[in-house]
Amino acid sequence: MYASGKYSSRGPALIPRMKTKHRIYYITLFSVVLLGLIATGMFQFWPHSIESAADWTLDKRSVHDAPLVRLSVSSLIPERGDLSCRMHTCFDVYRCGYNPKNRIKVYIYPLQKFVDELGVPISSTGLSREYNDLLSAISDSDFYTDDVTRACLFIPSIDVLNQNSLRIRETAQALAMLPRWDKGMNHLLFNMLPGGPPDYNTALDVPRDRVLLAGGGFSTWTYRQGYDVSIPVYSPLSADVELPERQPGPRRYFILSSQTAIHREYRAELERLKEENGEALLLLDKCSNLSQGAASARKRCFKGQIYDYPQILQESSFCVVLRGARLGQAALSDVLQAGCVPVILADSYILPFSEVLDWKRASVVIPEEKLSEMYTILKSIPHRQVEEMQRQAHWFWEAYFSSMKAIGLTTLQIINDRIYPYAARTYEQWNNPPVVKWSSVNSPLFLPLIPPRAPGFTAVVLTYDRVESLFRVITEISKVPSLAKLLVVWNNQNKSPPEESLWPKIGVPLKVVRTKENKLSNRFFPYDEIETEAVLAIDDDIIMLTSDELQFGYEVWREFPDRLVGYPGRLHLWDHEMGKWKYESEWTNEVSMVLTGAAFYHKYFSYVYTYKMPLDIKNWEYTHMNCEDIAMNFLVANITGKAPIKVTPRKKFKCPECTAIDGLSLDQTHMVERSECINKFASVFGTMPLKVVEHRADPVLYKDDFPEKLKSFPNIGSL
Repeated sequence: MYASGKYSSRGPALIPRMKTKHRIYYITLFSVVLLGLIATGMFQFWPHSIESAADWTLDKRSVHDAPLVRLSVSSLIPERGDLSCRMHTCFDVYRCGYNPKNRIKVYIYPLQKFVDELGVPISSTGLSREYNDLLSAISDSDFYTDDVTRACLFIPSIDVLNQNSLRIRETAQALAMLPRWDKGMNHLLFNMLPGGPPDYNTALDVPRDRVLLAGGGFSTWTYRQGYDVSIPVYSPLSADVELPERQPGPRRYFILSSQTAIHREYRAELERLKEENGEALLLLDKCSNLSQGAASARKRCFKGQIYDYPQILQESSFCVVLRGARLGQAALSDVLQAGCVPVILADSYILPFSEVLDWKRASVVIPEEKLSEMYTILKSIPHRQVEEMQRQAHWFWEAYFSSMKAIGLTTLQIINDRIYPYAARTYEQWNNPPVVKWSSVNSPLFLPLIPPRAPGFTAVVLTYDRVESLFRVITEISKVPSLAKLLVVWNNQNKSPPEESLWPKIGVPLKVVRTKENKLSNRFFPYDEIETEAVLAIDDDIIMLTSDELQFGYEVWREFPDRLVGYPGRLHLWDHEMGKWKYESEWTNEVSMVLTGAAFYHKYFSYVYTYKMPLDIKNWEYTHMNCEDIAMNFLVANITGKAPIKVTPRKKFKCPECTAIDGLSLDQTHMVERSECINKFASVFGTMPLKVVEHRADPVLYKDDFPEKLKSFPNIGSL
């Protein structure tokens, strides 16, 4: 009780004294620590990208608010520009370093207002809306960093998009004053309208040292391949005019010319073409009866009739894009937006983003001297190809031309692909619309292991109307243990497939696909129904192959998934007397092709054949109704550099009762056309990719005197 009373008597007296003496100190210390923790948390977790993006919003940042920088007459002027610059000589890739995302970091210099000693700005327009949009898009992207020490690429906030608005000498002096200039190393400038009267240089006239230039009017003389980036000339109409969707197909006009500042010699030639071809060609010009302004820029006239621009572009299959004072023309962007195939007549012009875009798929380039032959040249292009080009042209605009954001980020991605080539976008990713599902298929060229056994293969049977033979083929294929699915490609548009009740009853899914056109290449289309990596292409008259032979062929393919593995072997030979290639179908030990009337291949090659095969070859196959199998052999050999593999000794495959009426290969002109195909394809590929080998894969012990029950594949046919 005493101890308790003593503690009680001292406690109440000590606590009030300590509170009174240290209260202010502890409260202050606690407040400082708390505020420090809050500030640290906000700095770590606050979304910096939002803050940095706001820096480049026109409302919050303009030239008028930027700090003033006065240039001296004696300020340093960079050198004119090094035409020998390449990525390995004028760009420090080590500054980019390694990062897990394989993405360059881009720093944008703070906005400053540069004036000369008299206070006159270096630019008459300041920061344009287009350049502001460009910088805003970059600052919002994953490329942007506000840490100058982490930057791989530096972009000045000096607007040089339009050289007409610049004072050349003073702009160069302003660039040289940038703190990280270092003779322009790792700096990027965007310029769309280079040069000025009277000569209109095809590259920016501002002295710029080693700067990497994204230019909108390069010629082959000024473009530094692999260093500069050719960009489009942005069309303001892209943001102001929304065109209705127009499906590819025939249009009201065949050729349309809508540019207003065409050289008189070109206009005279176009007028002559108009006289020769009448209503097929529409030749528009500036409307003389309208007052100048924004409204007149959206109008075009022909003999007093007024047309809305760029809407009228959607009414033509082909649209002429002629060079003006500058090589790069905003009309190219308008034409692409309209889904009109551009006919480009601008000698030595480096097309926008041509480093990664395949312009043969979306445009026609004609030498200026052949303007008089333009109508004949365009008339020779098949309708199907024109439709594909219309579709591709509009997609190019949508993906790469439609905004300053699209142009800027595409430029950075191209530079990024150079610096991190192992993570670069593929040809397909750059050139194929998203509808092509390349991500759903793996290339067999880089498989770490052989394909698994479990999924099996999909048999794709191409047929027209040989129903009895087709059913026999289906019945035999269904006996193969590794068959996962059977897909029948019905190639007859005039006759319906048999009723479902008449088809053979098999133990795997059977699907019938009806095609829109009778094309032999329909067998190679990457149908969604094909879920396996292995595909067996087989004709409806290949009835002599046994289930053992087919199973063995699949097992061989699993060992070599990057090869064509097939049964009928063929050979190409050089005819010294004729001086050209010859197709040989005689039974020899040498093989350079296997016919896809019975062959295994990886479904990746279906995508490549459909979306990457040169159009010249696809048109040839469609016109001649022949050689799609030779084309597939060329394609695989060209990609892999390897020969096909023939399996099993059998050399006869077709049904004995098939006649010349039923089969294409029995026609007298068939062999001649096959030789022509080989020579045509070698010309298109620019080389002969086919490899000749003396090799055949046979099952172990298949000829040995051994009990049949102990053989894995006992039923292997003879010759």
